[in-house]
Amino acid sequence: MLEKINETKEFLNARGIINPDAGIILGTGLGGLTAKIENRIEIDYKEIPNFPVSTVEGHEGKLIYGDFGRKKIVAMKGRFHYYEGYTPQQVALPVRVLKYLGIKCLFLSNAAGGVNPTFQIGDIMIITDHISLLPNPLVGPNDDRIGSRFTDMGEAYDKYLIKKAIFIAQEHKIWVHRGVYLSTSGPTFETPSEYKYFRIIGADAVGMSTTQEVIVARHMNLPCFAVSIITDLGVEGKITYTTHQSVLDEASKTEERMTLLMTDLIASL
Repeated sequence: MLEKINETKEFLNARGIINPDAGIILGTGLGGLTAKIENRIEIDYKEIPNFPVSTVEGHEGKLIYGDFGRKKIVAMKGRFHYYEGYTPQQVALPVRVLKYLGIKCLFLSNAAGGVNPTFQIGDIMIITDHISLLPNPLVGPNDDRIGSRFTDMGEAYDKYLIKKAIFIAQEHKIWVHRGVYLSTSGPTFETPSEYKYFRIIGADAVGMSTTQEVIVARHMNLPCFAVSIITDLGVEGKITYTTHQSVLDEASKTEERMTLLMTDLIASL
């Protein structure tokens, strides 16, 4: 695995991506944040050795490097999902590449269904913990050069970054929730009984991504910060017909607030 990581890293270094301060992985319909990246270098995923290719609408499939929030960042405009047919290791490989490029923190966003009855469509939830119902990407042989065999997940999401983000949100009068994100394989949206079950076991929001990326990041001791944009509701009496397009539409309405939060948070690093 390390050989693949280094091959990809060397390719990206040769294309001008050098020593980024932070990495960002952007979820469904949330790629507009990259418009604020200046002095940018853009590379299609299909050009990058060992990278999968995004196959989902709302995931453009580009790696973008440049200046953002007074820092150098590398952003993934579109991620990969287990439901696309990729292995957990393929889904998470780009996170390992970002780490070896030099990022100090990983920032993630996703579109999610709210199962907490206090949530409304358009809310932002800062993820404080997760429940992963996706296959673990660390299953299989371990390379001790990359990370230890057993990874502690007691602080999957960095408490300092969460505290800082809450302060920034208050400064900008951006209402945010804190909560637990649960990941499923997808690509089906959940049944009413599944929504109820997820709430019973402690979830506040549910989606189809993020946890495999965070597990791999923590395997390499990389601090993580993540937010969910609530694009639909899985609460009894509030469940409506959900489509991928409706998720894209709702995510776009909240993206400006999320971008402001992320910009100031990265600038504060």
